Amino acid sequence: MTRAELIFRLASRFPQLVLKDAELAVAETLAAFRQALVNNERIEIRGFGTFCLNYRASRSGRNPKTGASVAVTGKWTPHFKPGKALRDGVQPPSA
Repeated sequence: MTRAELIFRLASRFPQLVLKDAELAVAETLAAFRQALVNNERIEIRGFGTFCLNYRASRSGRNPKTGASVAVTGKWTPHFKPGKALRDGVQPPSA
């Protein structure tokens, strides 16, 4: 699902919501998520999952074109861990 599809689904599910208002709601929600991660805060949405930051340590990598060794610096990356309800919802029932 893309951002545009999410906006369209919100607007079609709630007729009182104008398309521009749905777009603003999605943009504000994503901006709040982004700002929370920038502030190194954990985002927990019950029944869906959690977002947090993981640190990837510096390492040595290779340039695929030349094969030369390249130093890759450490960095923080966003990480999503699905909640139990989401995990169970996408798995087919066991036989």
